[in-house]
Amino acid sequence: MSIRRRLTQEESRTAAVEAARAILIEAGPQAVTLKAVAGRIGRTHANLLHHFGSASGLQKALAAHLAGTICATIAEAVLATRAGIGHPRKVVDLTFDAFGKEGGGALASWMLLSGNEDALDPIVDAIHDIVDEVNGHEDASMHEATLSLVLMALGDALMGEPLSLSLGLKRDAARDQAEHMLIEAAERAGLNFAKG
Repeated sequence: MSIRRRLTQEESRTAAVEAARAILIEAGPQAVTLKAVAGRIGRTHANLLHHFGSASGLQKALAAHLAGTICATIAEAVLATRAGIGHPRKVVDLTFDAFGKEGGGALASWMLLSGNEDALDPIVDAIHDIVDEVNGHEDASMHEATLSLVLMALGDALMGEPLSLSLGLKRDAARDQAEHMLIEAAERAGLNFAKG
C-alpha cells in the first residue's frame, strides 16, 4: 500500500492545471473534465471541486495559466525583436502556436460554446497587459495590430488548415500575412523591428 504525500493547496492547484493543459493538448477541450483531471493526478473529484469550485473554475484557471505562460514567452520574443536579436516571425509563430498547438483556440471556442465566456477574461487581460507593458498604453497602432494578430491566430487555429487548402494556399499563408501586418504596424509606430 502506497502512502500519498499531502500536497499544499498551491501544489494541488498547480498539478491540476498542468494535467488539464496536457489533457487539452492531447484530447481537446471537451476532455478537460474534473473527473479526467482528478484521475490524471491521483486525486478525487471532490478535491478538485474544493480547489476550483466547478469545471468552469478549472477552465478559468487553465485559461489564466495558458495566458500567463504564453504571453510571457511572446513578450520576450517582442523585446528580443526590438533589440535586433529576434524577428517578427517568431512573435507571429508563438501567437499562432499558442492558439493552435497549445490548445488556446480550442479552449476559447469550447468555453464560449459552453456559456463560460468569463473564463476568457484571463486571456484577454494578459494580452492587454503585455501590449501595454511592451508598447505603452497610448500606442493605438500596436493595439490594433495585436487585435488583428490574435484574431488571425484564433481563426487559423479553428479553421486555417481546411480553408487554406480549399483556397489553394500554402498552410502558413495566414502567418505570412500576420508577419507583414506586424512589420507594417511596427513601422507606423516608429519601432525598429528587424525584417530579416
